[in-house]
Amino acid sequence: METTEQKMLKFGGNEYPCCASLTMGIIGGKWKTVILYHLMNDKLRYNELRKFMPTVTERTLSLQLKALEEDGLIKRKVYTSKPPLKVEYSLTDFGKTLIPLIQSIADWGEFVVEKFSK
Repeated sequence: METTEQKMLKFGGNEYPCCASLTMGIIGGKWKTVILYHLMNDKLRYNELRKFMPTVTERTLSLQLKALEEDGLIKRKVYTSKPPLKVEYSLTDFGKTLIPLIQSIADWGEFVVEKFSK
């Protein structure tokens, strides 16, 4: 009998046992997918993101934005030409590859509310 060894997947300096764990490692957690959802169609400033996610703490939002930026999913553009300083977040081309997945997650959430909410 032949044994098959699971090949670890590598991304961003981390190793993952399967493609699903890689995906969840990148977009998993309570806020990353929500941030990506709000950036699907728009560039947003930090405070605009906070308005869409009123229960997220400032520290958590900052850390999640930084992690998404480090993974290459979002870009942070700083405008310094005139005060006050303005920072916008948007999806990178790599981040835009997640739009169908994020939209499916959102659609499933709507389906659950319509069909299984009491």
